[in-house]
Amino acid sequence: MEKRKGYKWQFANIGGVPRVCIKSGEDIAHLAELDQKLWTVLSCPIKGLELDAKSLEMLDTDNDGKIRVQEVVKASEWLTSVLKDNNLLLKQTGTITLDDINQETEDGKRVYASAKRIIENLGLKDNTITVENTADSIAIFSKTRFNGDGIITADSTDDTDLKATIEACIKTMGALPDRSGVDGVDAEKIEAFYTNCTDWTAWLAQSTMPYGDDTAAVVANYQALNEKVTDYFMRCKLSAFDSNATAALNVSAEQFAAISSKVLAAGTEEITAYPLACIADDGLLSLDIRNINPAWQAQFSVLINTCFKADFAKKKAISEADWKSIGDKLAPYIAWLAAQKGGVVEELGVDTVSKILADNRKAELLALVEQDKALESEANAIHEVDKLLHMCRDFYTMLKNFVTLNDFYTKGSDTMAIFQAGTLYIDQRSCDLCLKVSDMDKHAAMASFSGMFLIYCDCRSKRNNDTMKIVAVMTNGEVNNLTVGKNAIFYDRSGLDWDATVTKIIDNPISIRQAFWSPYRRISVWIENMINKRAAEKDAKMMEDTTAKLSEAKVPADGEKPAVKPPFDIAKFAGIFAAFGMALGMLGSACVSVAKGLEGFTWYQYLAILLGIIVVISGPSMIMAWLKLRKRNLAQVLNANGWAVNADILVNIIFGATLTKIAKYPKVRVKDPFAEKGVVWKRIFWIVILLAAIFAGLYFTNKLERFGLPFGKKECTENVAASTAAAPAAAEAPAACADTTSAE
Repeated sequence: MEKRKGYKWQFANIGGVPRVCIKSGEDIAHLAELDQKLWTVLSCPIKGLELDAKSLEMLDTDNDGKIRVQEVVKASEWLTSVLKDNNLLLKQTGTITLDDINQETEDGKRVYASAKRIIENLGLKDNTITVENTADSIAIFSKTRFNGDGIITADSTDDTDLKATIEACIKTMGALPDRSGVDGVDAEKIEAFYTNCTDWTAWLAQSTMPYGDDTAAVVANYQALNEKVTDYFMRCKLSAFDSNATAALNVSAEQFAAISSKVLAAGTEEITAYPLACIADDGLLSLDIRNINPAWQAQFSVLINTCFKADFAKKKAISEADWKSIGDKLAPYIAWLAAQKGGVVEELGVDTVSKILADNRKAELLALVEQDKALESEANAIHEVDKLLHMCRDFYTMLKNFVTLNDFYTKGSDTMAIFQAGTLYIDQRSCDLCLKVSDMDKHAAMASFSGMFLIYCDCRSKRNNDTMKIVAVMTNGEVNNLTVGKNAIFYDRSGLDWDATVTKIIDNPISIRQAFWSPYRRISVWIENMINKRAAEKDAKMMEDTTAKLSEAKVPADGEKPAVKPPFDIAKFAGIFAAFGMALGMLGSACVSVAKGLEGFTWYQYLAILLGIIVVISGPSMIMAWLKLRKRNLAQVLNANGWAVNADILVNIIFGATLTKIAKYPKVRVKDPFAEKGVVWKRIFWIVILLAAIFAGLYFTNKLERFGLPFGKKECTENVAASTAAAPAAAEAPAACADTTSAE
């Protein structure tokens, strides 16, 4: 595509990426000059988008199911050549007036004439036309005789005979749909109609009917009986060849006995299969209807009253030669039938066809077709008027989702991008970034590189009994309750609700807050799993020991005293308590060691150490989450849907919070009557822990002596005066240790 240089474009940072601004009709007029490398999207599918399907099909000029840069550019060039004011496209209304159309271009002239014809046909006022007016082409042409499609109807003329001929043509040759919605015919069908009328009349003139009006009936019944009659004469020949075979060639008593228990009728399958008649000694076929198989008497009776009566009136029986003579007599008629031409007009009757040929109005009918086709260019432009109205309404929306993605990044508005299918409500959140998907597994394979938390759902609507698959991007909140199988509700862009079920989750960071708590949740899960594992092991061991003891227990015999249960072993339980105390002592020693290591620290130093521990635990997780969150890229999700995205579509932390909204509750002052009451021993336990921590802090910071308590730490002191004397003996003497609390 050749680029014309010179137009000055404006740019803005949208979604962390520089993008060109399309803010005026002049920008649209110069789209062909915009370097393709600067387009956000290079192509997108026409399926699964929240834009009028007809508008998308109009943009897809090559009908390959995708809209590409070149097709968008061609649409912009056509629109700006047809409209006087290109800024009309920014209003996004499907309404134009005749004054809006530019008549200085060939396309504009054609569209103007067509729009004017639509306004006249529909009786519109103010020379204004809307996209709704062009939606029904039948309504546009319902009151017009000619509409440029080359098809005429009975309403195309006031001549009664021409109307009748058009209707006869439609009846025999088949109808074509006229733009007005009425059945009609074109020039090709008119020509074929008159050809068939001529051929059928000529064929009728060559007819030969040996039995007059009964010929057709004779042919039908002769052909039906021919096989049975031929079979009869062959049986007669075999009987003459060997008289012993006669009984076998006729119907036997056993055959009649086999069907005697059935409800018999002339058309019974077994009777139909029996020979046409019993074998005659002279080899002739009797013309007495009583001697004919009942299953074939109806057909034979027709021949008796027609051809047999005409050719063998004095005979009571016919030979095989006589039968064949009838076939030879019918042969020319059968050949004439096979050579029939123009049979499609036979239903009109000889008189009607003869009149149509005698009147010979074909030229007038063809003239009507030409009169209709003269408006072809103007009428065909109605499609262009419809396209203009659709593009005036939807083209700028397409640009904002193709060139710049403004609709996606628009803040503080209800505007959604055309790829956003609706809103998913799940786990006290609403996810606005939802897309339709056709193949979930294929989509997930590529979308996993987006760095986003993705929830795939199967959706079903009970209202229209339809199903679809969506992927929702979760960009805020927690993920504790999000699991496969969770049910939710999805609302599409029209407000229709769908039952949604989570079928697949691709895990990625959602927020910094989630990343902060994630190590502790993992530790909590690990501890919980360890406790469950130990409890399961202990339970299994206890069950094993109990089972073993029960199996070893001896049932006392008659008269035998049962085993005496050993007395309570106090020493055993003392050992258990001693072990428990030792464990507590070790835990206390560990706490004292830690406290001694922190000896001399102030309260804010303790706080700093605590914060440092938190940073060590949560810091790496938060840093990794921050790095991923700032690089979340919707482009991968769109690419998985068949888009060709040419630039990053970043969803950072701030923007992501607007795409997933969390439920907010006011402060509840009313007491919950069903709130769980705390367990006393749990409260006592935590109070003891808190007091122990306070005591340890005061003890190791020498604060208890201020309260006159007989507790304190022993510390080594030196006589300052003795040290200043610098006596060797004094230097060698050990420092005196005293209990500072007691001395005081």
